[in-house]
Amino acid sequence: MASEGGGTLSELYQRSKRLLLKTRDDLERLERLEFSSSAGAVDSPELSVSVRRDVAQIQTLCSEMDALWRSVASKPQRDLWKRKVEQVAEEAESLRESLDRYMQRRQRRMQEAQERAELLGRANGESSHVLRIFDEEAQAMQSARNSSRMLEEASATGAAILAKYSEQRERLKGAQRKALDVLNTLGLSNSVLRIIERRNRVDQWIKYAGMILTFVIVIAFLRWAR
Repeated sequence: MASEGGGTLSELYQRSKRLLLKTRDDLERLERLEFSSSAGAVDSPELSVSVRRDVAQIQTLCSEMDALWRSVASKPQRDLWKRKVEQVAEEAESLRESLDRYMQRRQRRMQEAQERAELLGRANGESSHVLRIFDEEAQAMQSARNSSRMLEEASATGAAILAKYSEQRERLKGAQRKALDVLNTLGLSNSVLRIIERRNRVDQWIKYAGMILTFVIVIAFLRWAR
């Protein structure tokens, strides 16, 4: 019985050891892919599924061996197989925990990648919004510059008009003085002089009215330009 049991345990044990070696190698491959700078944290779902399947198979073999070592007649052999089966079971459990940690890191990387994608999408949307704001600000600044230029042109036009009126005023004064001199020289009557003075006052009113009208037009244009 012991011989048959030992032979069966030996077969199961050899299978479990081969699976342990394969599973350990596959898990190391996963970790190398994860932390390799050249691979850039490449994920391998097929390999991780294969590792989990092999771990489950090792644990199944451990259950079968656990039932068999108890039937070994020789106590030293029974104790020996007990230690071997427990060792395989501990290694399988260690591999399972390592795989679970790998899967947790993988899940965290996927979540971080998704969050980065969402942040990038929002950043692109905010960038477009900021660009639109800058474009609107640029348009507003250009409009302000245009308005300022128009105001400067209007002010220059008003100043030119006032300068012309001042020049005409001086000319009228000179003409008036000459006319008075001529009239005085000719000895015209006072009534004629009064008529000329009234005409001069009327001309001054017209001049002042024109100046006020020009000032009103400039103010209205400035308010419209704003």
